[in-house]
Amino acid sequence: MSITPDQNKNRRVVKIAVIVCVASFLFGFRVMPPIYRIACEHIFGIKYENKVADGAKVAAFKEDDARLVEVQFVGNVNSALKWKFAPELFSVKVHPGVLTEAWFDASNLAPDAIVGNAVPSIAPNRASLYFNKTECFCFTEQMLKAGESRRMPVRFVVDPKLPADIKQLTLSYTFYNNELATKRLAAQEASTQPKS
Repeated sequence: MSITPDQNKNRRVVKIAVIVCVASFLFGFRVMPPIYRIACEHIFGIKYENKVADGAKVAAFKEDDARLVEVQFVGNVNSALKWKFAPELFSVKVHPGVLTEAWFDASNLAPDAIVGNAVPSIAPNRASLYFNKTECFCFTEQMLKAGESRRMPVRFVVDPKLPADIKQLTLSYTFYNNELATKRLAAQEASTQPKS
């Protein structure tokens, strides 16, 4: 049975469509988070620095006990990550210059261990220059076993130089599945399982 030119053309179209679908999927889950991060940092001015605040700088802050700033907390999970993630408190009022601690709860709802990374953001954008994290779960990868839950702290200081018109700011985290680390972890676990 010979293949007609129309059938050849149809096969080519299907092949191209499959390649476009696979490329779109990979683009969405592998490439978009870094592009999103770059766009946020360079176009919208949202700072994504995961560096520990300079200890000497934080120690030099003087408490501004005449002023209170409300810090709101938001926890999000990327749709590719089967976790539940939320702050324990939705907001706290802090005096600028005072070291403050907040807690977030994460639970792995998947049947396997997963490694996640949290990407922080601060709103309004200009407040990010005055928000200093001294400890944060966002500094490192977080691995949760199947069904595991964990409390995770973030310790921060609001710089007393925060502009007076900013009375409220929001610290938001979005957790993403670190697919490469999760696959490495699965391979390590498989290699340590006894062979039957």
